[in-house]
This record gives sequence, C-alpha cells and structure tokens, in this order.
Amino acid sequence: MRLLLINSEYPPIGGGAGNASAHIAACLAKSGYDVTVVTSRFDNLPHKEQTDNLTVHRIPSLRRKQDRSGAVEQILFMISASLWTLQLIPRLKPSTTLAFFGVPSGAIAWVIKKLFKIPYIVSLRGGDVPGFRPYDFDFYHKLVSPLLHIIWKQAFAVVANSNGLRNLAQSFDSRFEIPIIPNGVDLDVYAMKEHDWSTPRILSVGRIVHQKGLDLAVHALSDLKDLNWEWRIVGDGPEMNALKTLAAQLGISDRVIFQGWQSRAELIQCYKHSNLFLFPSRHEGMPNAVLEAMASGLPVIASRIAGYEELVLDSETGLLVESENKEALRNALRDLLADPTLRQRMGAASRRRVEQHYSWENTARQYAALLEKVK
Repeated sequence: MRLLLINSEYPPIGGGAGNASAHIAACLAKSGYDVTVVTSRFDNLPHKEQTDNLTVHRIPSLRRKQDRSGAVEQILFMISASLWTLQLIPRLKPSTTLAFFGVPSGAIAWVIKKLFKIPYIVSLRGGDVPGFRPYDFDFYHKLVSPLLHIIWKQAFAVVANSNGLRNLAQSFDSRFEIPIIPNGVDLDVYAMKEHDWSTPRILSVGRIVHQKGLDLAVHALSDLKDLNWEWRIVGDGPEMNALKTLAAQLGISDRVIFQGWQSRAELIQCYKHSNLFLFPSRHEGMPNAVLEAMASGLPVIASRIAGYEELVLDSETGLLVESENKEALRNALRDLLADPTLRQRMGAASRRRVEQHYSWENTARQYAALLEKVK
C-alpha cells in the first residue's frame, strides 16, 4: 500500500505531533508500506530524504522557528503543500492520505480527495480541536470551525490520541465515532537505566508556554526551599524570560536550570540524569514527553487532566494533582522529593506501564488496521 502522510512539522522541527508522525511513518514503512511524507522545509535540512520504503519531502513554507509556527506559516504550508502534492499524486498514486492535524494537513487531504478521489484519515493532535487551549486558540478555532466540519465529514476516519481529546472533538462535532489510537514511545531508546535516587533531580521537557503550567511549578517549588532539589527545564518558548524572572523573584533561580532545546541524544541523557518528571500542564492531548519519561523509569507528577489521566496511574506511577492548584502541586512534590524509595518504586511501575501499552509498533499496528479498512 502506498501512503501519503502530511504534517507541517516533522523531526527535527516541531513537537510531539512531528515526533509521532515520524515514528508511525517509520514503523509502517518497516512493515511494508510505501510511505511518502510531505512536511515543511526549514533551515539547511535536506529537501529530500529517502530510506527503505520511506521518502520525506520538505517543501517551502517560510517556517522561521524550529519549535513552532504561526498562523501565516500554516496557511503558507497549506497552499504550498496543496500545489506540490498536485504534481506528486499522478506519479505517487497513493491509496490513502494520513493527515496529522485537521488544519492545515486535513485541508490538503480534502483537496486531494476532491481532485483525485483518494480517501484520507485525519489524526487529531490537540491544537486542531476547537475548545483545546482556548486562551491561545479561541479566535483561530472560530475562524476554521466551518472548514473543520467539512474536513471531518469527508474523512474516512477521524482519530484522536486520547479519550479526553476524543470527548472534546465529539463535543464539537458529534456526527460520527472517533476511535482512539494512542501515542507510543521508543522502548529501546528510552530504556530504563539505574537512577541515582538520593538527591532529587526534577526534569520538565517541552515548549515554555502558558499551556505547560511551569509557572505553577515555580510557585510550588518556591515553598520547598527546605528540601534539597534541582530542576532542569528542557525546551524554549515565549514564556522563557517571564519564567526566569518569576524564579528569581521567588528566590529559586539558583536551583532552576534552563537548558533550552536539546538534541535527542542530549535529551536521553537528561532523562537518565533525573529521578522525577514534572509536567503540570493546563491542557494536553497525549504528551510524548511523559511517555518518554515513563519509559526512562521516572515517576511523574502531572495535572489531573485529559491525556494524563490515561497515562499516569495516581499513587502507582506518579501523582496527579488538580490543575491550577498550587497547594496540591506543592504537597505532591514534597511527598516525592522527600521519599527516594517511593520515587524508585513509582519509576519502575512507570516503565512497566509503557512496556505493556505504549510502544510505537503497537500504535502503528492500529493505524495499519484502520488503513486496511479504507475504501
């Protein structure tokens, strides 16, 4: 089967959705699919990469930042990818298109279907679902909602990566069922290693934006100066300077290490060096960073929100706290920072959970089963 996968972000650019699409593409190619990926061009990355059964085309979209893109860049990608794929389709002759994000990729898949009768599947990732992060996306969602209704209706299937995201999607459009295919994690790359559990070393990974709730963690940790800990933050984003200022104001800047974006090899070392993962997000789909932390054998403190409740088993693989509750977050941190034996036990349980439920191979098999049903 020939598959066209469209995503405006693909490693090394973008976040969790790019990472997910790359792993799924690689697993499907390994299983015999002929996979072609269309994504954004960035910096000096090669315009075309090809390995066995997997070809990646990076097309012009004027993307300016590695970790994120704006509305104008997304529109440009939608136009550029639509024009580029019109030339590609007659030669490629894909049987199905897999679009990551309803917009912009779903819109491109819809155009392909209209012109070439090629069916498509939409993989919802979070920001493309109305109601997700309203403080960031409310105006954008109001603009694209009519288009999303059309794109979803014409799709062979619309897939969510978590139960919470499915519920949000169905509250927007309840005309059809939305199956869940969860994210996965590379169990070999993020293999559990022996951690030093004595001195608490906290890790957070991701974009430094309001959504991630790192400001809540700064407030919570500022009340725990009596404990010995350090906190490494891997990532970058528009809230970086504000977060640094807040840490300084609350007197913990000497314990908070901002490491910026790291290569995968460097990130793996960050997981190995740490012994507690902290992720107090306000909204999520199904975050890859939490899966990577659990695969690395780390206990997780996270918000009790959709996406986390399916991953983190409260009091077994970590602790869940109510979103925006700084006091509850502080208490959870105190419990785990003060108890290395508990952290070790929860970390081992985290690894067992992802081994049982969240490999990329299992995720790809579920997509393959859905692709086999496409008519």
